[in-house]
Amino acid sequence: MEKPFELRVIPRGNHDYGLAVYQRPLNSNTEQPGKPIRLVRIWGPPMKVIIERILDSLKRNGYRPMDLSPSRKAPFALDEEPGARLALLFMAVKPLRKIGRMEEISEGIRGMEPEEVYYWFSKCADPASGRRSCRAFRILLSPE
Repeated sequence: MEKPFELRVIPRGNHDYGLAVYQRPLNSNTEQPGKPIRLVRIWGPPMKVIIERILDSLKRNGYRPMDLSPSRKAPFALDEEPGARLALLFMAVKPLRKIGRMEEISEGIRGMEPEEVYYWFSKCADPASGRRSCRAFRILLSPE
């Protein structure tokens, strides 16, 4: 089976880049992966704060840290658990400005069991209530 998540590099000008997590939905009729859907993008200070978690995720999927560069064109294929964990981390830290909160949330997600990650990922990725769920998740891990 194909890996259900992708991490893509998004060029943002002169030697700067952002990252995006995509998920491949399964077509319920044929069990064939569909076109990937972008879940979340991140760049700037939030990405820099969690870069170690990003590199850890890439290592867990067989990539080298030096594979991540602004010039990369091919997406990184991610297994289900590391992909969901990374997407959840991106969703949680993206709107924040306080580095301390970003670090607390990153550590909290790092220490979660896979079942917890899947639960919060499904809540935060929900188009209808994801923003509220993600805010509650941030407050749970790092009070304002």
